[in-house]
Amino acid sequence: MRYLVWDEDKNDKLKKERGISFEEVAELLFVGDILDVINNPSKNFPNQKVYVLKISGYVYYVPFVKDEEKIFLKTIIPSRKARKKYL
Repeated sequence: MRYLVWDEDKNDKLKKERGISFEEVAELLFVGDILDVINNPSKNFPNQKVYVLKISGYVYYVPFVKDEEKIFLKTIIPSRKARKKYL
């Protein structure tokens, strides 16, 4: 079973700037509350997948990369486009 990891500095920045954290994302992932998993739409990151999650009534993209041992969460991005599609 893979475990989740993230950059603590990035997590602090997300808490301050967006009012959201990787801990919230981890809770949703552990209970399986995932709207979708898609390929990263950015051509710059072909090896990344993206969790699509509903958090506090809004839809967020959470890009990640995984290897044999872990899933590394990159950031948390609010998405109006995804909100229209998934809500």
